[in-house]
Amino acid sequence: MARRLEAAVMAVIVANVLVLMLDSVADVHRQHGRLLHTLEWMFTALFTAEYLLRLWLLRRPWQYARSFFGVVDLLSILPVFLALLLPGLHVLADVRLLRLLRLFRILQLPVYLEETRHLRHALARARRKILVFIGVMVLLVMLLGTVIFLVEGPGNGFSSIPVGVYWAAVTMSTTGYGDITPQTGLGRLITGCAILLGYGIIAFPTGIMGAELFAGAMQGRPPAHGNCCCACHAPLPPSPATRAPQAGEH
Repeated sequence: MARRLEAAVMAVIVANVLVLMLDSVADVHRQHGRLLHTLEWMFTALFTAEYLLRLWLLRRPWQYARSFFGVVDLLSILPVFLALLLPGLHVLADVRLLRLLRLFRILQLPVYLEETRHLRHALARARRKILVFIGVMVLLVMLLGTVIFLVEGPGNGFSSIPVGVYWAAVTMSTTGYGDITPQTGLGRLITGCAILLGYGIIAFPTGIMGAELFAGAMQGRPPAHGNCCCACHAPLPPSPATRAPQAGEH
């Protein structure tokens, strides 16, 4: 029953987010604004009732209210009532999209607890490697940004080192917005090297996480032959050379 209730709440959250997204489209808002507004108030009433029920039924309501999901639940309904009381706060209405964060509750369902635990432990074991990787990436981006600034200069759009760092980050991530591009031959050579370096770097954190997840899965697996009693794993009889002599043998 609890799992079905959580699934229903997830479906309502997704439907509410879709309503908010549709309401942000000008044409849809002009044609169906009243319907979307009514649906939004219905969703708000449901989420408010759910929040109050959680506070009422839980043994430690304040612990839930101060938790991450409790704060998200409150922030997802509070802007609607604040905008109703103080019209000047209608700009906070977009905070309602925080309701999408409530979908992370699905990670607390029993069927996903084991997978969530493996992922959390893998992140914890790999945190130092990831921090070192991020530090190396920051140094590379700053180095490439400085080099491209010296090579291209303000005349080609690289007006400062921070602009060069922005170009390096965009180039190494293989995004390539194209708003700033080198014009000299050396600058284009550096760009090609940065793109190839970026392709190699993208796979690095994936390998780290994959190795940690595999190591965690192997640690939780029972020994292959720990309780095997079949003949193929029975101890071998002692050889004649190592067998202790019996009584009467010379």
